Amino acid sequence: MAPLHNPGHVRGIEVARELFTDVPHVVIFDTSFFQTMPAESYTYALPKAIAQKHAIRRYGFHGTSHQYVSREVSQVLGKPNDEVNQIVLHIGSGASVSAIKNGKAVETSMGLTPLEGLVMGTRTGDIDPAVIFHLYRAEGMSIDEIDTMFNKQSGLKGMAGENDFRQILRLIEEGSEDAQLALDVFVHRIVKYIGSYMGVLGGLPDAITFTAGVGENNAMVRDLVVGRLAGFGIKLDAAKNDVRSDEPRIISTEDSTVNILVVPTNEEVEIARQTVAKIAE
Repeated sequence: MAPLHNPGHVRGIEVARELFTDVPHVVIFDTSFFQTMPAESYTYALPKAIAQKHAIRRYGFHGTSHQYVSREVSQVLGKPNDEVNQIVLHIGSGASVSAIKNGKAVETSMGLTPLEGLVMGTRTGDIDPAVIFHLYRAEGMSIDEIDTMFNKQSGLKGMAGENDFRQILRLIEEGSEDAQLALDVFVHRIVKYIGSYMGVLGGLPDAITFTAGVGENNAMVRDLVVGRLAGFGIKLDAAKNDVRSDEPRIISTEDSTVNILVVPTNEEVEIARQTVAKIAE
C-alpha cells in the first residue's frame, strides 16, 4: 500500500527483532492519528461488500507528524489542544494536509495509500482514476508500470523533471515554463485543500501551520499559498516569514484572521512518546 516506505520499514522491524530479542518492540502506525475521522470522511463510494472485504477506506499518513505539530500549535497559541481548530500542512517530498477539530483529526488528504491528495515530489496526488484505464488501453501500460509511474515518476518530477524544490526554483529563474507550471499546480492544490477544509471545520480555523522540509524552509511557497487566502483576511508578515529558525513561530500579521505558523516537525519524538506510553500500559 505504501511502496516507497513499507518494504524498508518491514526489513527494519525484522532486523531489530533478530538483534534485540530481550527488549519490547512497538510499532507506531502513521495512520493511527486519523482513526478519529468520521465515516463520511474515510468512506469511499464503492460497493459496500467490496470495500469491506478488502478494507478499502481512507487511512491517511504522516499521522505522527500531524499529531506532534498540532500539539505544538496549541502550546504556541496558549490554548488547550481540545479547544483548537487547525489545518496542518505537512509539505515535503511527500505532502499531506489535515483538518483537526478540537484536537481530533476529522479529515486528511492521503487515502488508502499515500498517493492521494496533494501534488508531491514524485507522486501524482489526486487524479481521475479513469486515467489508469486510459493508459492501459491507449498506451498498453501494465498495472505495475502505471503504479510505478504514479508513485515514482510523477508529481513535480513528472511535470518539471526535478523533484528537489531548489532545482525547480533554479529552473524557474532560467525561464522554464514547465517548472513554473509545476510550482503553480503545487500551490493551487494546497490552496484548494485549505479552502475545502475550512468548510469541513465550519469556518476559519485558529491556525494554519506549515511543517516538513518545504513547509519549514521555503518562505516563497508559504508566501504564495497564504497570498491566495487574502480574501479571507489571512495575512502573512513578510519579515517574520523570511526568518529561518528551528523554533515554532507565528508568521502572520497581528490583524490576520487566522494565525499562520511554522512548526518544525519531530516524528521521532512523537514515536518515542507513544512508545513509552504503550510500554507503560
